[in-house]
Amino acid sequence: MATDRVVVIGGGPAGMMAAGTAGRRGRTVVLVEKNKRLGRKLLITGKGRCNLTNITDREGLIANIPVNGKFLYSAFHRFSNRDLLAFFQEWGLPTKVERGGRVFPASDRAGDVVAALERFLAHSGVRIKTGGVAVAVVAETGRVCGVKLDSGEFLAAGSVVIATGGCSYPQTGSTGDGYRLAAALGHTITPLKPALVPLEAATPWVREVAGLALKNVAIKVLTKAGKAVYTDFGEMLFTHFGVSGPIVLSASTHLEANTAYRLVIDLKPALTPEQLDLRLQRDFAKYARKIFRNALGDLLPRALIPVIVSLAAIPPEKPVNQITRAERERLGAILKGLEVEITGLRPLTEAIVTAGGVAVREINPATMESKLVKGLYFAGEVIDVNAYTGGFNLQIAFSTGYLAGSSC
Repeated sequence: MATDRVVVIGGGPAGMMAAGTAGRRGRTVVLVEKNKRLGRKLLITGKGRCNLTNITDREGLIANIPVNGKFLYSAFHRFSNRDLLAFFQEWGLPTKVERGGRVFPASDRAGDVVAALERFLAHSGVRIKTGGVAVAVVAETGRVCGVKLDSGEFLAAGSVVIATGGCSYPQTGSTGDGYRLAAALGHTITPLKPALVPLEAATPWVREVAGLALKNVAIKVLTKAGKAVYTDFGEMLFTHFGVSGPIVLSASTHLEANTAYRLVIDLKPALTPEQLDLRLQRDFAKYARKIFRNALGDLLPRALIPVIVSLAAIPPEKPVNQITRAERERLGAILKGLEVEITGLRPLTEAIVTAGGVAVREINPATMESKLVKGLYFAGEVIDVNAYTGGFNLQIAFSTGYLAGSSC
């Protein structure tokens, strides 16, 4: 019967999980994907390695979701990160845990993740319809009755799951279709903006060190007025346009587009200013017969030394044993507070995820069903939730997909 059919729109992680879960429950399921293959965006996540989830507890998951995290309590209760690891084990995908609790496939291949999900879909009897674009979800008297495709075909259905992703990486098919489908049915779409996106910088020396990665540094992002917006510790990267890397991407969630900020980098966060000064004194004693620019190799990456020498305003040829206390303290202050002028965010098309989406107040958190249209469900990035880097966004996709597939 058509009223027993479930149509899932979107063949990403949320859509595949929703379709397979509904199929496993005996429902007749059609998965509609506009690309010719499933999981296009999944294949490029984590630089092709696919950071599946994070092994923190439920409170840890929520703490890493700065936008509407509490909305996801039910989803994480019904399908936790532990459940996800067991799921992939069941479908032949061994996993491993790396620093920060990040979980990856043991093979380091995102393609193996997609293959495991495809095995799940096949076993669940899901019919996959690739190359088709859903142009409308049709509803009558407050209940969905089917999905219209661009080919003119109408798929009658008693339940529809919108799992189309966001607007980031449009080349993978994430072009905002779900927002248009939801809005046409009366749903509110909260303003869209890039999240987990690199930052652009105006500071000239940044381009000189493009490609340099820094580990174990602390950052603070300040408004022009000096108000702290975000702080973090970890890895970052300098690029030809500005800065990127895990802690910078997470910071971007809290920043506004086309707005200037100050990024302050503590290159030696494990040391107090006093401890750092003692470290400098030891290094300068060790290299007492060298000139200043040749005495920083134990302290800094080679590419950063010319930048720090210039900013410290100490003559690069000055003998180390002639450096004054005031100069040494000035150097220490720069190492603890290296500043970069941020001019804004990179475009939404370069973001890992999209902030904004279908308003959570219009979705039942216990089922992922629309509060406005019966039989309509949402899963994944199309919902107005987004998290930091570390596997949290994919856990959102899998948990909401499972909950939607279980409920429809």
